[in-house]
Amino acid sequence: MLKSELLHPEILEVLGRAGHSSRVLIADGNYPASSASGPGARLVSLNLAPGIVTVAQVFRVLLTAIPIEAVNIMGMPPNDPDRLPHDPPAWDEYRSILQAAELHLELQPIPRWDFYDAVNSRDHVLTVQTADQALWANLLLTIGVRKSV
Repeated sequence: MLKSELLHPEILEVLGRAGHSSRVLIADGNYPASSASGPGARLVSLNLAPGIVTVAQVFRVLLTAIPIEAVNIMGMPPNDPDRLPHDPPAWDEYRSILQAAELHLELQPIPRWDFYDAVNSRDHVLTVQTADQALWANLLLTIGVRKSV
């Protein structure tokens, strides 16, 4: 019986083999997950229907299973026609999730094309593809070190 909220066997397998500095992408429904990933990364598709499952839902559950040392978001280019005059609502939700988990981490933006490069690294071990329809909802998590108890 698992104590973590995470029950998905394939995700658990990948995370169990991951180590410090491994990266996990939680991709929104617009992310090109089949073509923009690390050379050895596993793709797990949880995109059941539009809006089901969301990045935030996956993020909440992953925080119960792995230590996180960094949370990167895809930064909005200043000239993007879809650019919002404020942070996307998804980012505020991620901040709330971090706060509720008592993690004192800031969302760190990576410019869009650099974000794709960051994902396309040997450290990228897993992409969880969601059907989240929110704009700018992608999260790139860096696994930290498990603290001794």
